[in-house]
Amino acid sequence: MEKARPLWANPLQFVFACISYAVGLGNVWRFPYLCQMYGGGSFLVPYIIMLIVEGMPLLYLELAVGQRMRQGSIGAWRTISPYLSGVGVASVVVSFFLSMYYNVINAWAFWYLFHSFQDPLPWSVCPLNGNHTGYDEECEKASSTQYFWYRKTLNISPSLQENGGVQWEPALCLLLAWLVVYLCILRGTESTGKVVYFTASLPYCVLIIYLIRGLTLHGATNGLMYMFTPKMEQLANPKAWINAATQIFFSLGLGFGSLIAFASYNEPSSNCQKHAIIVSLINSFTSIFASIVTFSIYGFKATFNYENCLKKVSLLLTNTFDLEDGFLTASNLEQVKGYLASAYPSKYSEVFPHIKNCSLESELDTAVQGTGLAFIVYTEAIKNMEVSQLWSVLYFFMLLMLGIGSMLGNTAAILTPLTDSKIISSHLPKEAISGLVCLVNCAIGMVFTMEAGNYWFDIFNDYAATLSLLLIVLVETIAVCYVYGLRRFESDLKAMTGRAVSWYWKVMWAGVSPLLIVSLFVFYLSDYILTGTLKYQAWDASQGQLVTKDYPAYALAVIGLLVASSTMCIPLVALGTFVLHHLKRGDTASVA
Repeated sequence: MEKARPLWANPLQFVFACISYAVGLGNVWRFPYLCQMYGGGSFLVPYIIMLIVEGMPLLYLELAVGQRMRQGSIGAWRTISPYLSGVGVASVVVSFFLSMYYNVINAWAFWYLFHSFQDPLPWSVCPLNGNHTGYDEECEKASSTQYFWYRKTLNISPSLQENGGVQWEPALCLLLAWLVVYLCILRGTESTGKVVYFTASLPYCVLIIYLIRGLTLHGATNGLMYMFTPKMEQLANPKAWINAATQIFFSLGLGFGSLIAFASYNEPSSNCQKHAIIVSLINSFTSIFASIVTFSIYGFKATFNYENCLKKVSLLLTNTFDLEDGFLTASNLEQVKGYLASAYPSKYSEVFPHIKNCSLESELDTAVQGTGLAFIVYTEAIKNMEVSQLWSVLYFFMLLMLGIGSMLGNTAAILTPLTDSKIISSHLPKEAISGLVCLVNCAIGMVFTMEAGNYWFDIFNDYAATLSLLLIVLVETIAVCYVYGLRRFESDLKAMTGRAVSWYWKVMWAGVSPLLIVSLFVFYLSDYILTGTLKYQAWDASQGQLVTKDYPAYALAVIGLLVASSTMCIPLVALGTFVLHHLKRGDTASVA
């Protein structure tokens, strides 16, 4: 069995696979948001501390387990104890949920990429209304980028209850996204190993190009100053520390079984400690690097909007009060407004409702994450750049590389335990197993291309993995340290790699990391309970903005089912193993 197991062509291929998997969309659209929310530069303090005490040790643990047991997640934990098979099953279930909705992001990236070759970009202007007498009302109330996202891309329904039909254009893009993933995973490590060189390295090329462009944009320094100016009072905010720990945890992709699957194809003598440190450092560096790029573009967008606002107010006041052209400037605007309000009170009160309060600080304070940052904020900045088509193609190509790289890891977490199973692999070739997994995921994923698909996407994104992964990794650390035995695991690693495990890793595994996970688990659980009725953001076309609504009862049932279906695997499989064990023992006793 050992000899028959496929291996990576070289250690570099394995590192690239881990980087391609770990460095994903969260580095680009989640980390910059957290920096913005929790004190800019000061957020790096809890982030780096959590990397050292949580990220690196847990990543090392998963890589070491995969390399030692030489099996996917189910087989690896069954080897440690038959009662722990459920940990592997839970990992596969969570990875299956993730694959179902994650590839929809790649479908959206394909959709935007195809539209990036148009001149002008379709999200840069509002379309005309049916009578061709003005612009579309919904687009005018929102913005051209919001309109293209919510109406043209998603064709979103007003609420979760109104499902609507499958949108054929996003559905075709989803089919294409799954076809690309299938071609990448077709021959296991043989094909994945070649693809990861591209999916891991190309996003960096695009980020570097974007950084050079971003730093030359007007107002980029405003964004960078906002990011790097530390708000030290945020260090006393427990949510900053909790979000730093959560970001490290999910960004590295712990608990999904992907890292165990990748490491199981390693040479047993590989230095997994070095690999864990390299991957976690590159992942964190990428988050910071992507934030510099994001904030330079964010600064450009905020400055552009601020100056646009000033122009509109100046034009309104100049025309209303017959002021001299060029008299109003950013420096004297507030002073002149005050004078006009006191000198011409009735006239000023008429135009006052149309005068916007222009503030660069409030433009920079507008915090957006997830799809809102990727498909609305970025596209708004891109449309105002010169040669916007080029920057749009580059940006969505980068999103695709990041998304596909992460999908390779997600599918490996599902496929490795299936191909390891003698029952399945004896009846079906590897290509057929891969095809079936992709086909099932694609078919279920069509739900996310319906008019209410984006609401279901948010449900899966928010609830399918959070609590489940924390529980999975907590059980993993307890299993290694207290079921398998830390000393036994340490001697295994020494025999395997020829290197002793330092006291630091042992302290983190046995005490610090599990306590951190427990505290995160308690926080999320209490947060869900204290929130009361769960709510979601629905698009109101008449207002051209998002409105908050309560989830209907059946959506709450789905949320409960998502959380329970993965977490309950652990106790249920343990109980099933216990019952089978006792039945076998009873049969043996009756025969005797």
